[in-house]
Amino acid sequence: MPTDAANFASYRFSTRDLPERIRIPLWREHFGRCVVHADIEPLSNIPLQADASLQAVQGLRTLALKGTSMRFKRLQTNLADGDDSIGLIFCSPGRSQLSQLGREVELRSGDAIAILHSEPVSVIYVDGLQFGLAVPRAELEQRVTNVESLVMRPIGHRTEAFRLFAAYLKSVHKARALAAPKLHHTVVTHIYDLAALAIGEPPALGESSASAVVAARHSAALDYITAHYQEPGLSVQTVARRQGISPRYLQRLMASSGTSFTERLNELRLQRAFELLTGSHARRQRISDIALEVGFSDVSHFNRLFRIRFGDSPRGARRGAN
Repeated sequence: MPTDAANFASYRFSTRDLPERIRIPLWREHFGRCVVHADIEPLSNIPLQADASLQAVQGLRTLALKGTSMRFKRLQTNLADGDDSIGLIFCSPGRSQLSQLGREVELRSGDAIAILHSEPVSVIYVDGLQFGLAVPRAELEQRVTNVESLVMRPIGHRTEAFRLFAAYLKSVHKARALAAPKLHHTVVTHIYDLAALAIGEPPALGESSASAVVAARHSAALDYITAHYQEPGLSVQTVARRQGISPRYLQRLMASSGTSFTERLNELRLQRAFELLTGSHARRQRISDIALEVGFSDVSHFNRLFRIRFGDSPRGARRGAN
Protein backbone atom coordinates (compact mmCIF):
# COMPACT_ATOMS: atom_id res chain seq x y z
CA MET A 1 0.00 0.00 0.00
CA PRO A 2 1.84 3.15 -1.18
CA THR A 3 2.36 6.14 1.11
CA ASP A 4 0.96 8.49 -1.53
CA ALA A 5 -2.44 6.79 -1.79
CA ALA A 6 -4.72 9.62 -2.89
CA ASN A 7 -7.84 8.60 -0.99
CA PHE A 8 -8.56 6.95 2.30
CA ALA A 9 -8.21 3.19 1.98
CA SER A 10 -8.83 0.46 4.53
CA TYR A 11 -7.69 -3.15 4.32
CA ARG A 12 -8.14 -6.08 6.70
CA PHE A 13 -6.58 -9.53 6.65
CA SER A 14 -7.36 -12.37 9.07
CA THR A 15 -6.44 -16.03 9.24
CA ARG A 16 -9.36 -16.70 11.57
CA ASP A 17 -11.62 -18.42 9.02
CA LEU A 18 -8.88 -19.96 6.86
CA PRO A 19 -8.06 -23.69 6.91
CA GLU A 20 -4.93 -24.23 8.97
CA ARG A 21 -2.97 -25.74 6.08
CA ILE A 22 -3.15 -22.58 3.95
CA ARG A 23 -2.79 -19.91 6.65
CA ILE A 24 0.99 -19.60 6.50
CA PRO A 25 1.37 -19.54 2.69
CA LEU A 26 -1.47 -17.02 2.28
CA TRP A 27 -0.21 -14.84 5.12
CA ARG A 28 3.34 -14.84 3.76
CA GLU A 29 2.47 -14.35 0.10
CA HIS A 30 -0.64 -12.18 0.12
CA PHE A 31 0.00 -10.04 3.18
CA GLY A 32 3.78 -10.22 3.55
CA ARG A 33 5.12 -9.97 0.02
CA CYS A 34 2.23 -8.12 -1.66
CA VAL A 35 1.04 -5.73 1.06
CA VAL A 36 3.85 -4.89 3.48
CA HIS A 37 6.75 -5.99 1.25
CA ALA A 38 8.46 -8.19 3.82
CA ASP A 39 9.22 -11.86 4.38
CA ILE A 40 7.31 -13.36 7.32
CA GLU A 41 8.45 -16.33 9.39
CA PRO A 42 6.14 -17.82 12.07
CA LEU A 43 7.99 -18.48 15.34
CA SER A 44 5.39 -20.43 17.28
CA ASN A 45 4.58 -24.13 17.34
CA ILE A 46 0.87 -23.42 17.69
CA PRO A 47 -1.28 -22.84 14.57
CA LEU A 48 -0.77 -19.40 13.04
CA GLN A 49 -3.22 -16.72 14.10
CA ALA A 50 -3.01 -13.23 12.61
CA ASP A 51 -5.31 -10.24 12.35
CA ALA A 52 -4.09 -7.13 10.56
CA SER A 53 -5.78 -3.83 9.80
CA LEU A 54 -4.23 -1.23 7.49
CA GLN A 55 -5.35 2.30 6.72
CA ALA A 56 -3.87 4.81 4.30
CA VAL A 57 -4.39 8.41 3.27
CA GLN A 58 -2.07 10.60 1.27
CA GLY A 59 1.25 10.66 3.13
CA LEU A 60 0.44 8.20 5.91
CA ARG A 61 -0.07 4.47 6.49
CA THR A 62 -1.07 2.75 9.71
CA LEU A 63 -0.99 -0.93 10.63
CA ALA A 64 -2.45 -2.72 13.65
CA LEU A 65 -1.35 -6.34 14.11
CA LYS A 66 -2.29 -9.04 16.59
CA GLY A 67 -1.40 -12.71 16.40
CA THR A 68 1.00 -15.49 17.28
CA SER A 69 4.77 -14.87 17.37
CA MET A 70 6.45 -14.12 14.03
CA ARG A 71 9.44 -12.43 12.45
CA PHE A 72 9.13 -9.76 9.74
CA LYS A 73 12.21 -9.25 7.57
CA ARG A 74 12.52 -6.43 5.09
CA LEU A 75 15.40 -7.72 3.00
CA GLN A 76 17.53 -6.05 0.34
CA THR A 77 15.26 -7.48 -2.36
CA ASN A 78 12.21 -5.87 -0.69
CA LEU A 79 13.82 -2.42 -0.91
CA ALA A 80 13.12 -2.34 -4.64
CA ASP A 81 9.69 -0.86 -3.83
CA GLY A 82 11.44 2.50 -3.22
CA ASP A 83 9.71 3.11 0.11
CA ASP A 84 11.86 5.57 2.09
CA SER A 85 9.33 6.15 4.86
CA ILE A 86 10.20 6.37 8.52
CA GLY A 87 8.34 3.64 10.36
CA LEU A 88 7.25 4.08 13.97
CA ILE A 89 6.45 0.86 15.83
CA PHE A 90 4.46 0.83 19.07
CA CYS A 91 4.55 -2.23 21.31
CA SER A 92 1.54 -2.84 23.56
CA PRO A 93 1.16 -4.76 25.79
CA GLY A 94 3.68 -7.42 24.68
CA ARG A 95 7.25 -7.04 23.46
CA SER A 96 9.21 -6.88 20.22
CA GLN A 97 12.82 -7.33 19.13
CA LEU A 98 14.29 -5.26 16.30
CA SER A 99 17.54 -5.27 14.37
CA GLN A 100 18.72 -2.61 11.92
CA LEU A 101 21.95 -0.81 11.03
CA GLY A 102 23.92 -3.19 13.24
CA ARG A 103 21.85 -2.34 16.31
CA GLU A 104 19.57 -4.68 18.26
CA VAL A 105 16.81 -3.40 20.53
CA GLU A 106 14.10 -5.05 22.61
CA LEU A 107 10.97 -2.98 23.06
CA ARG A 108 9.12 -3.20 26.34
CA SER A 109 5.39 -2.86 26.72
CA GLY A 110 4.23 0.66 25.93
CA ASP A 111 7.45 1.83 24.26
CA ALA A 112 8.03 2.71 20.61
CA ILE A 113 10.87 3.00 18.11
CA ALA A 114 11.59 4.54 14.71
CA ILE A 115 13.05 2.51 11.83
CA LEU A 116 14.08 3.18 8.24
CA HIS A 117 12.04 1.48 5.52
CA SER A 118 14.92 2.15 3.10
CA GLU A 119 17.28 -0.19 5.00
CA PRO A 120 17.02 -3.92 5.75
CA VAL A 121 15.34 -4.57 9.09
CA SER A 122 14.20 -7.50 11.21
CA VAL A 123 11.24 -7.19 13.59
CA ILE A 124 10.27 -10.06 15.89
CA TYR A 125 6.73 -9.71 17.12
CA VAL A 126 6.31 -11.79 20.28
CA ASP A 127 2.84 -11.20 21.64
CA GLY A 128 0.25 -8.55 22.44
CA LEU A 129 -0.75 -5.82 20.00
CA GLN A 130 1.67 -4.05 17.69
CA PHE A 131 0.78 -0.77 16.02
CA GLY A 132 2.85 0.99 13.41
CA LEU A 133 2.71 3.95 11.11
CA ALA A 134 4.77 5.02 8.11
CA VAL A 135 5.57 8.71 7.69
CA PRO A 136 7.30 10.14 4.60
CA ARG A 137 10.94 10.77 5.38
CA ALA A 138 10.82 14.21 3.75
CA GLU A 139 8.15 15.35 6.22
CA LEU A 140 10.23 14.40 9.25
CA GLU A 141 13.38 15.89 7.75
CA GLN A 142 11.57 19.25 7.68
CA ARG A 143 10.92 18.93 11.40
CA VAL A 144 14.01 17.28 12.96
CA THR A 145 17.75 17.36 12.32
CA ASN A 146 19.48 14.18 11.12
CA VAL A 147 16.63 11.67 11.06
CA GLU A 148 18.99 8.70 10.73
CA SER A 149 20.57 9.47 14.11
CA LEU A 150 17.15 9.12 15.77
CA VAL A 151 16.18 5.67 14.48
CA MET A 152 16.62 2.47 16.50
CA ARG A 153 16.43 4.41 19.75
CA PRO A 154 13.63 3.29 22.09
CA ILE A 155 11.12 6.05 22.79
CA GLY A 156 10.08 5.74 26.43
CA HIS A 157 6.36 5.82 27.06
CA ARG A 158 6.86 8.09 30.05
CA THR A 159 8.05 11.09 28.03
CA GLU A 160 5.49 13.83 27.66
CA ALA A 161 5.81 14.15 23.88
CA PHE A 162 5.33 10.42 23.40
CA ARG A 163 2.29 10.26 25.70
CA LEU A 164 0.62 13.11 23.81
CA PHE A 165 1.45 11.49 20.47
CA ALA A 166 0.08 8.09 21.53
CA ALA A 167 -3.10 9.61 23.00
CA TYR A 168 -3.69 11.63 19.83
CA LEU A 169 -3.29 8.55 17.61
CA LYS A 170 -5.74 6.64 19.79
CA SER A 171 -8.29 9.45 19.55
CA VAL A 172 -7.86 9.73 15.76
CA HIS A 173 -8.37 5.99 15.34
CA LYS A 174 -11.43 5.94 17.58
CA ALA A 175 -13.06 8.90 15.80
CA ARG A 176 -12.10 7.59 12.33
CA ALA A 177 -10.79 11.08 11.62
CA LEU A 178 -8.54 9.90 8.79
CA ALA A 179 -11.61 8.77 6.85
CA ALA A 180 -13.12 12.29 6.91
CA PRO A 181 -11.93 14.18 3.78
CA LYS A 182 -12.26 17.56 5.49
CA LEU A 183 -10.14 16.47 8.45
CA HIS A 184 -7.45 14.17 7.18
CA HIS A 185 -5.01 16.85 5.94
CA THR A 186 -5.03 18.60 9.32
CA VAL A 187 -4.85 15.32 11.23
CA VAL A 188 -1.96 14.00 9.12
CA THR A 189 -0.04 17.25 9.61
CA HIS A 190 -0.56 17.00 13.37
CA ILE A 191 0.73 13.42 13.27
CA TYR A 192 3.88 14.56 11.44
CA ASP A 193 4.49 17.28 14.04
CA LEU A 194 3.85 15.00 17.02
CA ALA A 195 5.99 12.20 15.54
CA ALA A 196 8.88 14.65 15.18
CA LEU A 197 8.48 15.75 18.80
CA ALA A 198 8.31 12.13 20.00
CA ILE A 199 11.41 10.83 18.19
CA GLY A 200 13.42 14.00 18.78
CA GLU A 201 14.28 15.24 22.22
CA PRO A 202 12.22 18.41 22.63
CA PRO A 203 12.30 20.65 25.67
CA ALA A 204 9.28 20.52 27.97
CA LEU A 205 6.22 21.21 25.84
CA GLY A 206 4.52 23.29 28.51
CA GLU A 207 1.48 25.24 27.35
CA SER A 208 2.62 25.42 23.75
CA SER A 209 0.46 27.18 21.17
CA ALA A 210 1.68 24.86 18.38
CA SER A 211 -1.42 23.49 16.67
CA ALA A 212 -0.35 19.83 16.97
CA VAL A 213 0.36 20.18 20.69
CA VAL A 214 -2.93 22.01 21.24
CA ALA A 215 -4.83 19.27 19.37
CA ALA A 216 -3.07 16.50 21.29
CA ARG A 217 -3.57 18.16 24.69
CA HIS A 218 -7.23 18.80 23.88
CA SER A 219 -7.68 15.16 22.86
CA ALA A 220 -5.96 13.91 26.03
CA ALA A 221 -8.12 16.17 28.22
CA LEU A 222 -11.32 14.96 26.54
CA ASP A 223 -10.25 11.35 27.04
CA TYR A 224 -9.64 11.99 30.74
CA ILE A 225 -13.01 13.72 31.17
CA THR A 226 -14.77 10.86 29.36
CA ALA A 227 -13.12 8.30 31.63
CA HIS A 228 -13.83 10.17 34.88
CA TYR A 229 -17.05 12.16 34.30
CA GLN A 230 -18.97 10.09 36.89
CA GLU A 231 -16.75 11.34 39.70
CA PRO A 232 -18.78 13.98 41.61
CA GLY A 233 -15.76 16.15 42.40
CA LEU A 234 -14.33 16.31 38.87
CA SER A 235 -13.27 19.88 38.18
CA VAL A 236 -11.21 21.98 35.80
CA GLN A 237 -8.48 22.07 38.42
CA THR A 238 -8.42 18.27 38.76
CA VAL A 239 -8.22 17.60 35.01
CA ALA A 240 -5.63 20.33 34.44
CA ARG A 241 -3.42 18.98 37.22
CA ARG A 242 -3.54 15.45 35.76
CA GLN A 243 -2.60 16.82 32.32
CA GLY A 244 0.25 18.93 33.68
CA ILE A 245 -1.27 22.22 32.51
CA SER A 246 -2.95 25.21 34.15
CA PRO A 247 -6.75 25.47 34.54
CA ARG A 248 -6.72 28.62 32.39
CA TYR A 249 -4.93 26.77 29.55
CA LEU A 250 -7.40 23.87 29.82
CA GLN A 251 -10.33 26.29 29.60
CA ARG A 252 -8.79 27.78 26.43
CA LEU A 253 -8.40 24.28 24.97
CA MET A 254 -12.05 23.50 25.65
CA ALA A 255 -13.21 26.83 24.23
CA SER A 256 -11.29 26.12 21.01
CA SER A 257 -13.75 23.31 20.26
CA GLY A 258 -16.79 25.47 20.91
CA THR A 259 -17.73 24.08 24.31
CA SER A 260 -16.72 24.68 27.90
CA PHE A 261 -15.48 22.17 30.45
CA THR A 262 -18.78 22.31 32.33
CA GLU A 263 -20.84 21.85 29.15
CA ARG A 264 -18.81 18.81 28.12
CA LEU A 265 -18.99 17.29 31.59
CA ASN A 266 -22.74 17.81 31.91
CA GLU A 267 -23.41 16.42 28.44
CA LEU A 268 -21.61 13.17 29.25
CA ARG A 269 -23.45 12.84 32.55
CA LEU A 270 -26.86 13.62 31.07
CA GLN A 271 -26.41 11.22 28.16
CA ARG A 272 -25.51 8.43 30.56
CA ALA A 273 -28.47 9.30 32.79
CA PHE A 274 -30.79 9.14 29.78
CA GLU A 275 -29.45 5.66 28.92
CA LEU A 276 -30.05 4.45 32.47
CA LEU A 277 -33.55 5.94 32.61
CA THR A 278 -34.69 4.47 29.30
CA GLY A 279 -32.85 1.14 29.35
CA SER A 280 -34.38 -2.28 29.94
CA HIS A 281 -33.64 -2.14 33.68
CA ALA A 282 -34.73 1.48 34.09
CA ARG A 283 -37.33 0.90 36.79
CA ARG A 284 -34.89 -0.83 39.12
CA GLN A 285 -33.13 2.40 40.13
CA ARG A 286 -34.46 5.50 41.80
CA ILE A 287 -33.96 8.72 39.86
CA SER A 288 -31.95 10.17 42.73
CA ASP A 289 -29.62 7.15 42.63
CA ILE A 290 -29.12 7.57 38.88
CA ALA A 291 -28.27 11.24 39.36
CA LEU A 292 -25.63 10.32 41.93
CA GLU A 293 -24.28 7.46 39.78
CA VAL A 294 -23.56 9.74 36.82
CA GLY A 295 -21.84 12.36 38.97
CA PHE A 296 -24.50 14.86 40.07
CA SER A 297 -24.47 15.52 43.81
CA ASP A 298 -27.53 17.84 43.65
CA VAL A 299 -30.67 16.05 42.40
CA SER A 300 -32.59 19.30 41.85
CA HIS A 301 -29.77 20.60 39.66
CA PHE A 302 -29.80 17.31 37.75
CA ASN A 303 -33.56 17.51 37.16
CA ARG A 304 -33.29 21.08 35.88
CA LEU A 305 -30.43 20.33 33.48
CA PHE A 306 -32.12 17.15 32.26
CA ARG A 307 -35.32 19.02 31.34
CA ILE A 308 -33.35 21.72 29.51
CA ARG A 309 -31.36 19.09 27.57
CA PHE A 310 -34.14 16.63 26.67
CA GLY A 311 -37.33 18.71 26.95
CA ASP A 312 -38.78 16.43 29.62
CA SER A 313 -38.21 15.47 33.23
CA PRO A 314 -36.28 12.33 34.15
CA ARG A 315 -39.55 10.75 35.29
CA GLY A 316 -41.22 11.66 32.00
CA ALA A 317 -38.33 10.22 29.98
CA ARG A 318 -38.63 6.98 31.94
CA ARG A 319 -42.39 6.75 31.32
CA GLY A 320 -41.92 7.45 27.60
CA ALA A 321 -39.52 4.53 27.26
CA ASN A 322 -42.08 2.01 28.58
